[in-house]
Amino acid sequence: MELNLTKPLVFFDLETTGVNILEDRIVEMTILKVYPGKEPICKTFRFKPVDEFGNQIHIPEQASEVHGITDDDVKNEKTFAQRATMIAETLRGCDIAGYNSNRFDIPLLSEEFARVGVDFDFNDGKIRFIDVQSIFYKKEPRTLSAAYAFYCKKNLEDAHSAEADTRATYEVLKAQIDRYPDLQNDVASLAEFSCMRKTMDLAGRIGYDDKGTEIFTFGKYKDKSVVEIFKKEPSYFDWIKHGEFPSDTIRCFERLFVKSRGDSNINVK
Repeated sequence: MELNLTKPLVFFDLETTGVNILEDRIVEMTILKVYPGKEPICKTFRFKPVDEFGNQIHIPEQASEVHGITDDDVKNEKTFAQRATMIAETLRGCDIAGYNSNRFDIPLLSEEFARVGVDFDFNDGKIRFIDVQSIFYKKEPRTLSAAYAFYCKKNLEDAHSAEADTRATYEVLKAQIDRYPDLQNDVASLAEFSCMRKTMDLAGRIGYDDKGTEIFTFGKYKDKSVVEIFKKEPSYFDWIKHGEFPSDTIRCFERLFVKSRGDSNINVK
């Protein structure tokens, strides 16, 4: 079954130097852009991971064992900064889908954008996110390779290469829609179903209670209203702002801090 789309839906997958959202870098990215009524377009990019001084970052052997990409493979590639604007424009105006993307790929990509100064707000309220892994875990909890075999009756060759995983994810989602009659073929419903837990920020540090109030999901104020805590203890926001949190999380906390002050003109920088 083909996807019922009203605007482009981008499937993407990242291969990285590791799994730390704040510190690790992207070494490969595949973007499969699916258009309403048109053939999908697939592009794969490799990046030379660099530090803030432009020096190449070593890809740990453990990571290379997973995706097969070594330092030599990317030493002559462009950096993420050199392609970031183009990637942001490719994603702009689209909904986004991936496999475990809500918990890993999207937060890490957001951090890469922030690191190189490209303004791309994943929390603008217009983007809907479909995590195919979440649908799979709710229906048939297994791995992507197992999902591909289960739904598509195929073996996943070249697993953990960005393009193979991205194309498999696209096929699995279409097969899931075919298999489950209750799974509605529209992006809004798929995004809602694949959301394991609704959060304000990408990293899941700000959740919602049953009344829709933003609450902390960590620390000494876990399950407490963020706005109310900021009203009583403004210094807690200052601690967060200078702590080891992803840039997207800090941006969301900034919005709630402004809300707690009741002044939309306040400068939180």
